[in-house]
Order: sequence, then structure tokens, then C-alpha cells
Amino acid sequence: MNYPIPTTTEEIKALGEQPVSEEIVAAAIAGVIKIARSQGQTLDEVTAEVLAEDPLLDQVQRRWLSQIVIQAWKSLHQ
Repeated sequence: MNYPIPTTTEEIKALGEQPVSEEIVAAAIAGVIKIARSQGQTLDEVTAEVLAEDPLLDQVQRRWLSQIVIQAWKSLHQ
């Protein structure tokens, strides 16, 4: 099943109601990037948010996720 790239935070939250899959995670990451760009955020700002302390992910997981976000940012055209 293909999921459209979310364009609002509400659409990203709605993805959370779906069973977790690679496709859902990719759509969520693409949506976050699209929203961040529309708000004028830079890649550095987004990766800083991903790397910020958070009880959900440990430091290793945050670094891994930040690398995925960087790759996605560079591969998605504005």
C-alpha cells in the first residue's frame, strides 16, 4: 500500500494509527522534511531536533535516525 507524503502534523500523527512498517516510517520522515522545509527550517536545525535528548530513543538510535533524515533530506527534491 502506498501512503502519500504527509503535509501537516495531523497527517503525520494519523500515520501512527497504522501498523508500523518501513513504508509508514518513510512517509513520516518525508512528511517531517516537507513540513520543516515549508517552515524554513534547515537540515542542521532538523538534525539538531532529532539528536536532542528524548526518552523515546537512546543516543545511538538518535544518531542513526539523524543519518536517515540527512539522506532523505538530500534525496527529496524541494
